[in-house]
Amino acid sequence: MTTDELAKQYAQLHGTPCRTRHKAYLIRKIAWRLQANAEGDLSERALRRAARLANDAEVRVMAPKTMICPPQRGDSVTITVPIAAAASQSADPRLPPPGSAIIRKYKGRTIRAIVLEDDQGFECEGERFKTLSALAHKITGSHMNGYRFFRLGVQR
Repeated sequence: MTTDELAKQYAQLHGTPCRTRHKAYLIRKIAWRLQANAEGDLSERALRRAARLANDAEVRVMAPKTMICPPQRGDSVTITVPIAAAASQSADPRLPPPGSAIIRKYKGRTIRAIVLEDDQGFECEGERFKTLSALAHKITGSHMNGYRFFRLGVQR
């Protein structure tokens, strides 16, 4: 099969388009899905272990941009934004609405920054910062892009 054919097969089996053109990877993922469909999915033990591992892992927080198949029964995605926050759109689309918390684990610490109203910046541990970069500098001790540190607007 060509890479295009493999990509179509992957999308058909997984319900979402693939983000890679690596032929060997696509073959492995398609083979695994076909086997899982034929013989059953993961064992209960494996699912419990995966759930334990996922508790500490960073997970996708946004749905894929395009869905090939509609959501299955029982699947739902709900996004709740306060009416006041929805009315005042931020100048930067990477930022969540004012009043939202941006949470990041860094070296065993959980960093929680609150987005303030009207470009007043961010609040973290009782201190105000004009930019995310200033906050990231305070946390890490080195200069870095605040959006990158908090993984905002990152497309993988």
